[in-house]
Amino acid sequence: MFRKIADFLEVWKYESAGTIKLYKQLNNEVLDIKIYPEGRDLLRLANHINETLTEMMHHAGLPIEENNHKCTTVEELISQYQTDANEVAKIVEANWSDDHLEDIIKMYGMDWNKGTTLHILVTHQTHHRGQFTVLMRQAGLKVPGVYGPSKEEWIAYGQEPLA
Repeated sequence: MFRKIADFLEVWKYESAGTIKLYKQLNNEVLDIKIYPEGRDLLRLANHINETLTEMMHHAGLPIEENNHKCTTVEELISQYQTDANEVAKIVEANWSDDHLEDIIKMYGMDWNKGTTLHILVTHQTHHRGQFTVLMRQAGLKVPGVYGPSKEEWIAYGQEPLA
């Protein structure tokens, strides 16, 4: 849970950059590859990550319009994500203060405080980025490191990747 808006904004800046880093490794040819019939493809998963930014913050009572735009290209995904991630930061900073982060709000039938809501926004994205990296590998894409070097980055550094 976040107890200070400044802490959320710092984490959000880093986490948003990590998502963009992944999106920039995509190409339009791999967006609709499904590993199994019922599974999400990279495009659906990226659209879900993007949609949740505004949906969750709107649900939390912030004055942000839900964006349900279905992107179809890598360029659209990146642009939409950057727009909405920046908007989330601005809206949170403008409307909530440190004193508000303990306030309880109804979220998806549960009571969450606002600081927890911000935490779940971040961890929801992180959870789906983990799924995203698996799909990227299965599609033959290079996976960039977000929390440390990826296999390819270790090799580029002249190091043996960890097993």
